[in-house]
Amino acid sequence: MNGMNEYFPEVPGPIPFEGPKSKSPLAFKWYDAGRKVAGKTMERHLKFAVAYWHTFKGDGGDPFGDPVYRRPWDVGDDPMQIARQTLDAAFELFTKLGTRYYCFHDRDLAPDGGSVAQSRDNLAALVGLAKKKQRQTGVRLLWGTANLFSHPRYTHGAATNPDPLVVAHAAAQVRAALDATIELGGTGYVFWGGREGYTSLLNTDLRQERRQMAAFLRMAIDYARSRDFKGMFFIEPKAREPTLHQYDFDAATTLEFLREFDLLDDMMLNVEANHAALATHSFEHELRVAAGAGRLGSIDINRGIEGVGWDTDNFAMDATTCTLAMLVVLEQRGLRFGGLNFDAKVRRGSFDGVDLFYAHIGSMDAFARALLVADRIRQDGVLSAPLAERYSAFRRGFGRSLMRGEATLEAGESAAEQQGEPALLSGRQELLETLLNDYIHNPDIV
Repeated sequence: MNGMNEYFPEVPGPIPFEGPKSKSPLAFKWYDAGRKVAGKTMERHLKFAVAYWHTFKGDGGDPFGDPVYRRPWDVGDDPMQIARQTLDAAFELFTKLGTRYYCFHDRDLAPDGGSVAQSRDNLAALVGLAKKKQRQTGVRLLWGTANLFSHPRYTHGAATNPDPLVVAHAAAQVRAALDATIELGGTGYVFWGGREGYTSLLNTDLRQERRQMAAFLRMAIDYARSRDFKGMFFIEPKAREPTLHQYDFDAATTLEFLREFDLLDDMMLNVEANHAALATHSFEHELRVAAGAGRLGSIDINRGIEGVGWDTDNFAMDATTCTLAMLVVLEQRGLRFGGLNFDAKVRRGSFDGVDLFYAHIGSMDAFARALLVADRIRQDGVLSAPLAERYSAFRRGFGRSLMRGEATLEAGESAAEQQGEPALLSGRQELLETLLNDYIHNPDIV
């Protein structure tokens, strides 16, 4: 198979926008790519990117069961031919779905060749084909990355491995993945430390491994800049999977790591919803920690199953979570180098190719409506006004001097003596939750 319209014949494409009254599961109810919101089109605000790995390489397997999918592009005895078929299927889905971006790991796009040179050649061949398809369709690469966790050599980590030869193999892989990202015009490159952590401190020199990781990141950044890469480097926090403790545990831990090793100016965070759950945080918390430091660069939009202790990567559909996320994105005026990446997979029992469309359409609509609701919330000031009022005392007196760095302990003591016991002020949490619900569930609000 090598034609553009052979893998998803049940989807005529492109998916139309039919509005909220549409009954078609193959139409957008809220995602209207050209609609202007806060001065930009929905397409520019949301920058949806399809995840090559889950969408085209996912097989439905899980920790308790074998693969169940039989994808028409994943057939044959020649791994390179399968890779070419997968590329055809991918661009068919991109164009029919109407997404303008995609993301990949190096081993998603092209198979391991069994040697450094052959693997590099395999990737270069597929990059050449992908570049042609990008020119033909207008679809662009958002970011690339290297799979430094699946191969047995990375059992004890890649950049943090106790064997420098393993680190050398990781360096070769990252160099090729960076070359691919640059060639395809990606605006970002992601480092996800899939096994950069430890399971036991009995056999781990934590200080050594963290220094190795920092040195590896600096080496990769310097190489890409020497190749005139103008994009941004992202690091993706993840708490516990697959190692007991990842060195990029959460947004706060990762930011401190970047500060400690003087990498903060070169890197931003790619925050994932399911990883936030693994770190026992909310998605909004991780986004606000990253944005508060001015380092929120890209977002993996998915969700976990509450109570399940691994990365289930469900498609994000929850209205409240999506709205809170879009509030953060709007407040920082978008994602310049990154976007909203569907690091999500259909469920094990969703066998059919059309299920890939249902999943992406549903989540795109969820975030599109969330964008509209978040914009209206910001226009009306229903959350920002109470928040500003709650901290208004820091704009005068002792509070003002404290924030300017001019206060002293003596001044604080004087203010406490003069003003006496502070009055208790309600946080109005339930009221604000009610207001948020009113906006999210009011059909006329957007």
